[in-house]
Amino acid sequence: MANEIKLTKTDRFWVFWNSQFLQASWNYERMQNVGWAFALAPALKKLYKTKEDRAAALKRHLEFFNTHPYLVAPILGVEMSLEESRANGAPVTDQTIQGVKVGMMGPLAGVGDPVFWATARPILGAFTASFALSGSWLGPILFFVVWQIIRMGFLWFTQEMGYKQGEAITNDVSGGLLQKITVGASVLGMFIMGVLVPRWMTMNFPAVVSNVKVDKDAQVNFQPVINAANHGHLTVGKIRAVIASVNAGNSVTPTKTTTLGDIFDELTPGLMPLLLTLVCVWLLRKKVSPIVIILGLFVVGILAYWAGILGA
Repeated sequence: MANEIKLTKTDRFWVFWNSQFLQASWNYERMQNVGWAFALAPALKKLYKTKEDRAAALKRHLEFFNTHPYLVAPILGVEMSLEESRANGAPVTDQTIQGVKVGMMGPLAGVGDPVFWATARPILGAFTASFALSGSWLGPILFFVVWQIIRMGFLWFTQEMGYKQGEAITNDVSGGLLQKITVGASVLGMFIMGVLVPRWMTMNFPAVVSNVKVDKDAQVNFQPVINAANHGHLTVGKIRAVIASVNAGNSVTPTKTTTLGDIFDELTPGLMPLLLTLVCVWLLRKKVSPIVIILGLFVVGILAYWAGILGA
């Protein structure tokens, strides 16, 4: 067609840029619909020349819309492709445009949480937190910059993919691809959680379970070192003998104290922090308010500290 209207990369860039404000006008009636229409506005303005056509296009995109804010991009791409075909005379109806949008937003909404919130963000957070814990100012800056690169790169790439594939991308959405991605990301997210919980969360159980007297033969003999130090004859050999005795497993105290924490660590290191995390997850699944869980942790922690079960 001689007068065919095509969306340029610049036009699609402004749609991508406007999509950053998808949730700026979130509402309880139609949720992300205003942000969605705002994102598509640059494309609609290019495709439709009259005020009436532009108003009609905006009106059909002000219907209910809600999905994960990072998974909106492929839907935007497909919708731009459909609107472009319609503006060039293709028989694309309002029902087709709305049906494709509704059909994609549901499946994609369930992918964002396991992929981004439960996998990508914790991994990046764990990496940059190591900088912050060492006192480096690079931690928060790296987290912010790298996350924006990941987020915006994903949005642009998937929007372009949706635009180029058009309605054909719905075959992947309706197929098993998204389910495999969701399950894989969920498994990886749970694995990451299991690794991070004992790394960043510690629980001290100082309650004494037993005190057992250690035989003299199983104790480290410090007397030769003390005598040599008193007479000014301390040698490296005597110090090495003490170190070798410690490495052999001899006790440095006359009694062996076993705490509740020692028992838990012998079972599985980091077991109790992981169990506490799983209990909190279970309570959240039971619709218990996070505020109630936090207050409950405060109460249980204070009582357990007062009883000598938990330590600082």
